[in-house]
Amino acid sequence: MIKIGVVGCCGKMGKRIIALAVQDAQLETFIGFERKDCSEINSMLEGVIVSDDLDKIKQVDVVIDFTPMTDKTDLLNFVIKHKKTIVIGTTGLSVDQVEIIKQAAKDIAIVYSPNMSVGVNVMFDLVKQAAAQLKEYKVRIIEAHHIHKKDAPSGTAKQFAAIIESQTNQHVEDIEAIREGEIVGDHEIIFESDVDIISLSHKAKTRDIFAKGALDAAKWVANKPAGLYNMHNVLEKMKGLIGNEYSGC
Repeated sequence: MIKIGVVGCCGKMGKRIIALAVQDAQLETFIGFERKDCSEINSMLEGVIVSDDLDKIKQVDVVIDFTPMTDKTDLLNFVIKHKKTIVIGTTGLSVDQVEIIKQAAKDIAIVYSPNMSVGVNVMFDLVKQAAAQLKEYKVRIIEAHHIHKKDAPSGTAKQFAAIIESQTNQHVEDIEAIREGEIVGDHEIIFESDVDIISLSHKAKTRDIFAKGALDAAKWVANKPAGLYNMHNVLEKMKGLIGNEYSGC
């Protein structure tokens, strides 16, 4: 059984990760981590203790982190110190912040992806195939999220743009970011020529798709050697998809 620690366990994503993890026979949700000023420190969440002591990472196998904090240095230092592995689903990181993760991956195994959804990662492959065949088409990206999301465009939208640019050598400038209500996450990629329009879209119905993906990643990465992995690497083994190397946000 794989022991996991959930950073940001009292947030919306953290609670869903724990709720699903306690139902998984392959996992033991051992501990949740929160900021020192969190009112729920030392309380129980789904039978899991909430702690502010990152040194307790030594008691788990895999750490899962979806926290919005952009500086992961302190967290990664504890994971490295105790020779554990980590799944990072934080979006909106800068190039410099991603570089910190890349450097840490020289010492530990890290799964880092701007989107942990299986469906979105399938769509990454579909968009790559489309872009390779539609090099002369104009491309627009439309993404919509809840009003609480701070980064715009989303990390997922930026990843779609990076994939398209890698296939067409054209910069994707038209990215529309919508922030309304409690939208979980919608992405639409539109290829347009003078004679037709091709549209690929994905709509997240609940946050559970991200939580389930993170738990799949945690089970996959638990005993992997040091290195930087993404959800394509996870799905290549678990879902039969063809992976590719991580290309950044």
